[in-house]
Amino acid sequence: MLTKRIIPCLDIKDGRTVKGINFENIRDAGDPVELGALYARQGADELVFLDITATVEKRKTLRELVNRISHHINIPFTVGGGISSVEDVRVLLQNGADKISVNTAAYKNPQLIADLSREFGSQCVVLAIDTRQEADGNWYVYLNGGRTRTDALTTDWARQAVELGAGEILLTSMNHDGTKQGFALDITGTLAAALPVPVIASGGGGTMQHFVEAFTRGKADAALAASIFHFKEIAIPELKAFLLEKGISIRH
Repeated sequence: MLTKRIIPCLDIKDGRTVKGINFENIRDAGDPVELGALYARQGADELVFLDITATVEKRKTLRELVNRISHHINIPFTVGGGISSVEDVRVLLQNGADKISVNTAAYKNPQLIADLSREFGSQCVVLAIDTRQEADGNWYVYLNGGRTRTDALTTDWARQAVELGAGEILLTSMNHDGTKQGFALDITGTLAAALPVPVIASGGGGTMQHFVEAFTRGKADAALAASIFHFKEIAIPELKAFLLEKGISIRH
């Protein structure tokens, strides 16, 4: 049985780690290099770095910052934000990224997923999906850092992306993001059951029990969180000990 993974996420804006609620009300959460190093020491399984305004500001991810973080950690490192070409990915991998995350650019040009998978391997390509459940009960794909709604259903887009070569899905529920009320177990579980690749639950983690639910009811392969780690509400060693007590297979 594969061990479940705990993944802190560094949302980066203007070179600083930030965190919001429902993708709004952004506040500073610290220096990304220091936080990344801390999480690696504490036993995080992976680290995700998302340059959250790169796409909107039409610029490339901060490769110098990626390079600095990579020199302070010894765990797999996924980088996303503003990636739209094979060359973008090559630069990031050369600067210490292990995997890359694509979102808006991949939706607008699905061929990008196939190109990246062919060039670097599907294990390198993480498709990030920002999703919101609307009044009709369906979960829709959002682009541009949650600013732009599409008519695509999340399950349809995820399935298409995996067929094109995405090796992992990072699913963030905008309804739950930053609320600390628990992960979106229904859509996470639906994707996990439907897809042959790992699904990372993101958005809403607030208690250690929420992580248990993400792995059991949500069937997630990994759970990602930000503010509870950044603001020292839950420490990764204590979280892992709790999960082990609950019978969750975790690297300790």
